[in-house]
Amino acid sequence: MVDLDDERGVASRNSKKKELLSTVMERTSAWIFSQEIPSDVTVHATGASFALHKFPLVSKCGYIRKLVSESNEADLSDIKLVDIPGGKEAFELAAKFCYGINFEISTENIAPLRCAAEYLEMTEDYAVGNLVGRTEAYLKEVALKSLAGAITVLHRTESLFPIAEKVKLVGRCIDAIAFLACKESQFSVTGANEDGNAVISSMASHHKSPFVEWWAEDLTILRIDIFQRVLIAMTARGYKQYALGPILMLYAQKSLRGLQDIFGKGRKKIEPEQEHEKRVVLETIVSLLPREKNTMSVSFLSMLLRAAMYLETTVACRLDLEKRMGLQLPQAVLDDLLIPSYSFTGDTLFDVDTVQRIMVNYLEYEMDGRRLGFNEDEEYVSPPPSDMERVGKLMENYLAEIASDRNLSVSRFISLAELVPEQARVTEDGMYRAIDIYLKAHPALSELERKKVCSLMDCQKLSREACAHAAQNDRLPVQTVVQVLYYEQQRMRDAMNGSLGGESPAASRKLNVYSTDIHPVSDELSSLKRENEDLKIELVKMKMRLREIEKSTLKSAAGSPAGSTMSSADKPPLPRKSFINSMSKKLGRLYPFGVTPPNARGKMKPSKDRRHSIS
Repeated sequence: MVDLDDERGVASRNSKKKELLSTVMERTSAWIFSQEIPSDVTVHATGASFALHKFPLVSKCGYIRKLVSESNEADLSDIKLVDIPGGKEAFELAAKFCYGINFEISTENIAPLRCAAEYLEMTEDYAVGNLVGRTEAYLKEVALKSLAGAITVLHRTESLFPIAEKVKLVGRCIDAIAFLACKESQFSVTGANEDGNAVISSMASHHKSPFVEWWAEDLTILRIDIFQRVLIAMTARGYKQYALGPILMLYAQKSLRGLQDIFGKGRKKIEPEQEHEKRVVLETIVSLLPREKNTMSVSFLSMLLRAAMYLETTVACRLDLEKRMGLQLPQAVLDDLLIPSYSFTGDTLFDVDTVQRIMVNYLEYEMDGRRLGFNEDEEYVSPPPSDMERVGKLMENYLAEIASDRNLSVSRFISLAELVPEQARVTEDGMYRAIDIYLKAHPALSELERKKVCSLMDCQKLSREACAHAAQNDRLPVQTVVQVLYYEQQRMRDAMNGSLGGESPAASRKLNVYSTDIHPVSDELSSLKRENEDLKIELVKMKMRLREIEKSTLKSAAGSPAGSTMSSADKPPLPRKSFINSMSKKLGRLYPFGVTPPNARGKMKPSKDRRHSIS
């Protein structure tokens, strides 16, 4: 017990001695400053020179004390501080503190001042109430108590690495921001007891902009790696994933602002360093996007995809954006799909392959959803048609927009049009419009190619206005015109029979898979429809893969001298005929009205003179 009392007494006496010594040093420093005693040391800090006195500096700076004591010179007069954090501004404040001159500590200067104090070793070992303790007290009591203050301090630490990490200033700022953001946000752990999916679907159904926090704009000043760490810390503390969307949108709009002005104006209008920086920013933003559906608008995803293609980001980054757009394709508009082609090699004006992959992603998502909801013991019921019909109209408008491109080949036009499901097309007017524009822009097509293009539409589903136009359209093949006239005559006959009383047999045979008043379709027909859609998607995937292989082969052939002499006989055979034949058999089983009846071919085929006389 006596030993403990003695130790406490010794510690108390030592602390009193330190306080007394610090007071004496402060008075001495103040006296030196007031008497204007000539300086005896010059400190060089990042390009600036300070004529100072050794005594005030040595009394509080352990680093300078060591330099003076370990110097070989009897009277050290020059001290160089090359890598002091915060530069000359931070050292000037530290020097004022050594002389006892009052100055204001704020959120703007606290980070460099704290790091400079650590660098100069201004700890309690050399003076009581030294600069390290003063700055720590300000951080705990003032700076890290508010979101704005913590974000400002964190932003100032970006130029203070690695010493800012050494004193754990970066980590403390990030933790403070994450804690305060979750506390003040309506999506925090304590306040978010509502269903997140309901909020997302409500925003998507009403097309409302997501709620943006008042402090989200402040986060956009952070560097991308610091910004990423902040968002990860917020998520770890319970901040909802879907609530990160508005913050990411603000950050992307600010950091990628310059790219929106140069889209479509040429290639590589920015400096390589700036391009690399923006590429890193974009890839990081894509990796942080919420996984929930409908959390980001399709227009924003389209903007990110265009920037990713322009900046040539990783393939994984672009495929991720394409998949996200595919999941939300019913919410897209035509402008979202009109993505310019940045290859500048004389190819199509718009990037058709990207839209094709987006459409494949949408169809795969729809089919996966149907498989999960389909029970073999129950009869198959088709999903609501609203989204599928919206996608069908969107793709028809897209086909009509790109059809005027003279560089668009027949195969690419057909492969994209074949992706539009039958159930998505209530009428064939949109498809007919796209086909008519394509035939008009490509007058050099052969008869066989025009027949292939026109086989994309079902003449039975044309409106009367479209039928009247098609019957006088000299760009259509004769076979297509015959089908249009036949089905129009059949429709008039059915209408006349219906007006006399009783429903026509043809009308009764028509099956509306979306109607709720009829019985569900048979299991065999539904399984064939699903198999048909699977085959279509597989065929498109094979075509896209084949096109990529051909492109890579052409590139390698251009690079090697022997590549140009490769004959067509050396190319591997393509198993295309057998696959298309198998598909045509299944399509024949599914759509018996997709071909012209035999009796109509013999009786209803008009002469060429009559056809040309109408148009």
